[in-house]
Amino acid sequence: MNKLFILIMALFTGCLASCGQQKFSTVDADEFEKTIAADSVQLVDVRTTEEFADGHIGTDGTKNIDVKQPGFIERAEKELDKGKTVAVYCRSGRRSADAAGRLAARGFKVIDLGGGILEWQQRGKPTSR
Repeated sequence: MNKLFILIMALFTGCLASCGQQKFSTVDADEFEKTIAADSVQLVDVRTTEEFADGHIGTDGTKNIDVKQPGFIERAEKELDKGKTVAVYCRSGRRSADAAGRLAARGFKVIDLGGGILEWQQRGKPTSR
């Protein structure tokens, strides 16, 4: 009985540990720049439309899907290809980490810019309007 209890607890603990694992990669600005240079990567700014208009990473191909808006996942699933990597960023990294986790849970392969566009700009990397 005692061994059975220990086995059940070990399995339960293992399940909880695997559920809490991050299913996306967080990279610095230099690695993010290399990642988004690939044609097969979809670049997504998860900030507001106003923040996006003030300046964003990438050019015309950058999608703006606000993670705080209702229907974020539905819109992402409609506009993004699950067969291609999704590179996400926000202002400082919090919203994009949230978006990355939600997208990864839906089967997307996701790369998150740690530190957000602030880190990008601090490293002297270009933005577009």
